[in-house]
Amino acid sequence: MALTSRARRSLLALAGAALLGSGAHAQDRYIVMASTTSTEQSGLFSHLLPAFKQARGIDVRVVALGTGQALDMARRGDADVVFVHDQAAEEKFVAEGHGLKRWPVMYNDFVLIGPKQDPAGVRGRDIVAALQKLAAGKEPFVSRGDKSGTHAAELRYWKLAGIETPAGRVAGYKECGCGMGPALNIAASSGAYVLADRGTWLSFKNRADLAVLVEGDKRLFNQYGLIVVNPEKHPHVKRELAQAFVDWIVSPQGQATIASYRIGGEQLFFPNAQAQ
Repeated sequence: MALTSRARRSLLALAGAALLGSGAHAQDRYIVMASTTSTEQSGLFSHLLPAFKQARGIDVRVVALGTGQALDMARRGDADVVFVHDQAAEEKFVAEGHGLKRWPVMYNDFVLIGPKQDPAGVRGRDIVAALQKLAAGKEPFVSRGDKSGTHAAELRYWKLAGIETPAGRVAGYKECGCGMGPALNIAASSGAYVLADRGTWLSFKNRADLAVLVEGDKRLFNQYGLIVVNPEKHPHVKRELAQAFVDWIVSPQGQATIASYRIGGEQLFFPNAQAQ
């Protein structure tokens, strides 16, 4: 039966509305992830997130902050998922009811960076002994000072070295209140020492006279975790999409994608979700 022009217009209008509706739905298929500057500045997300989108059709919008700031952002309900590296802070976040579960995902390690000539004589495998030598001298040390996972680890190492609060007690200690990349830039331009995660160091181009001086200490182990924000505290959280991201990251495909990210043939992050 032939359609009248009026019927055709009605069908076209309905089809247009359906297309608009599907477009709006597609635009909603994204999550906001609060994460660390180390995962973002190392280039991992440029490698990882396109693979996730291809697999699940979900966009991930990253806000890169220090771990403490990322967790605070999630506490306010401004993120759907957090990807960070301070286990004690992560466990507290979950215990307080802000997150559903902590999923260990991958690890790398911290390294102490400094001038190749090593004027403080810290070179070796003992991070505590290295910081004690720095505390005894006047060589410059750049701290991120931003409540990041790296900053929290650095303060733990200073405490192990017998120094509760290095600011004001260690002659060359300066806080930049900045991310890992800027901290490395400051160290490169001033010949300072700095604690960094290996991933950001390997991707860092402006090395000047810097080199890895302390590595291999088991205390430098650096674990990363994923947490979906609790929708009971923030009903707008996209729990299903966020959990889909977690499920893919800890799956064999996601873990293999993390393992395949390399710079100059060197692997930056080592997946360990399956080992937990």
